Amino acid sequence: MTLRRVVEGFAIGILLVVCLVLPACTTAQTAKSPKMAPDFALNDPGGVPIRLSDYKGRVVLLNFWATFCHGCVLEIPWFIEFQERYKDSGLSVIGVSIDEGWKPVKAFVEEKKVNYPIVIDNGGVRKVYELNSMPMTLLIDRNGEIAASYIGVVDKRACESKLRTLLEESAQKAAK
Repeated sequence: MTLRRVVEGFAIGILLVVCLVLPACTTAQTAKSPKMAPDFALNDPGGVPIRLSDYKGRVVLLNFWATFCHGCVLEIPWFIEFQERYKDSGLSVIGVSIDEGWKPVKAFVEEKKVNYPIVIDNGGVRKVYELNSMPMTLLIDRNGEIAASYIGVVDKRACESKLRTLLEESAQKAAK
C-alpha cells in the first residue's frame, strides 16, 4: 500500500467520523439531471418484501441509517413527523437499516414508534446507492427519479421544504 493511499484512507476515515458525530455536517445535492432511483426488494421484519418500485406515483424519502449512528437517531423523529404529516399528500418514508440483524432494529422501531417501513440491507442496496457515509437520505419524485440527496444529518427545514415542493409539483401535474 502506498503512502498516498494510506493518507487518503485516513482522510476519508476522519471525514466519516466527523460527519457521523457532528449533526451540522450535511451535504445536500439537488439532482441536476434526473437519475432513476435503483429498484430494490428487501424484507421488513415480518418477511414482507418492500420494493421501491411499488411506491411509483408517490414521493419517497429513502433513508439509510443504523441504530448505532447518532446522526441517524437524531433525524428519525423528523421522518416520523413527515410521514404522519404528508402521507395523505403522497409521501412514503422508507428506512434502510445497515444494522447486522433485526434485534436492535426491532427494539429501536418499537421504542421510537416508527410509522414507516423499515428493512435491513443485505449489503447490495448500499453498494448500488453508493453509500459512503451515514446517514444518507434521498428524495425520490413520483416518477422514481432522485430529486435530492443528503449526506449527513438533513437540515430539517430544507428537507421538508423540498418535500413540499415535490408533493406540490406532482399535485399540480395531476390537476392538469
